[in-house]
Amino acid sequence: MTTLYGIPNCSTVKKARLWLAEHQIDYTFHDFKKQGIDAATLQDWIARIGLAKLINRQGTTWRGLSDADKARADSVDGAIALMIGNPSLIKRPVLVTGQHAGVGFSEAGFAEEFGQ
Repeated sequence: MTTLYGIPNCSTVKKARLWLAEHQIDYTFHDFKKQGIDAATLQDWIARIGLAKLINRQGTTWRGLSDADKARADSVDGAIALMIGNPSLIKRPVLVTGQHAGVGFSEAGFAEEFGQ
């Protein structure tokens, strides 16, 4: 089971979805802005991907946070609470395939993941 997590209007998510469609790879899309994201899933991603890679510290959502909230993002519990409340803080897309989880999109990375 392959699941792509993200926000549909994100340009990087669009590229990833197009790549998957062009390569006829079945996947489920999870819009974490509309469908939400839970703490257990975020805990799993942090363990597999790493907190530093998972939080988008470049976007407008991050820049709009208070200094106190930015400081909360340095702890796992604080970061999870922030990402649940502000899903745009999660780097996109997150691709989960079986035992692998990764963040971001590159054609080479996806081709390697799917043996293309």
